[in-house]
Amino acid sequence: MTWELVIGLEVHVQLRTAEKLFCPDGTAFGAEPNSQVCPVCLGLPGALPVLNGEAVDLAIIAALGLACQVHEVSVFARKSYFYPDLPKGYQITQFSEPLATGGIVSVRSDGDTRPIRIRRIHLEEDAGKSIHDRVPDGTAVDLNRTGTPLIEIVTEPDLRTPAQART
Repeated sequence: MTWELVIGLEVHVQLRTAEKLFCPDGTAFGAEPNSQVCPVCLGLPGALPVLNGEAVDLAIIAALGLACQVHEVSVFARKSYFYPDLPKGYQITQFSEPLATGGIVSVRSDGDTRPIRIRRIHLEEDAGKSIHDRVPDGTAVDLNRTGTPLIEIVTEPDLRTPAQART
């Protein structure tokens, strides 16, 4: 039996916005731990998210740059899972109806250019950060990154070598 290696990628891209995806907290890298959090990104009862329009605009620009079809309607949903650095117990993301689908990007590797199909691009919020080197025999959690806007770019399995995936 012969096997063929096929590789698809999920690439997370942090959007450079001043505010988080669903709240006005700052996104400054290197800020004092847990200084850029609020009831919305912590998931406290009664806190209501408001979508960051700048993040949507940047995601649309990325989708158009990758020749994707941008959909008039996209849907956010809660993806439930438990990590210590995800205080809400869920991530707000898009799955069933993403922002954009069906693009393409050309990648040069091993001397030739190969088209890589884009399956989907969707918006989601980032989790916090577990820090393993500050507390002896323990883990600290910095929630500043929680809620930072990301786009996830998902490719079709069009890559055939690790070198192509690295490009």
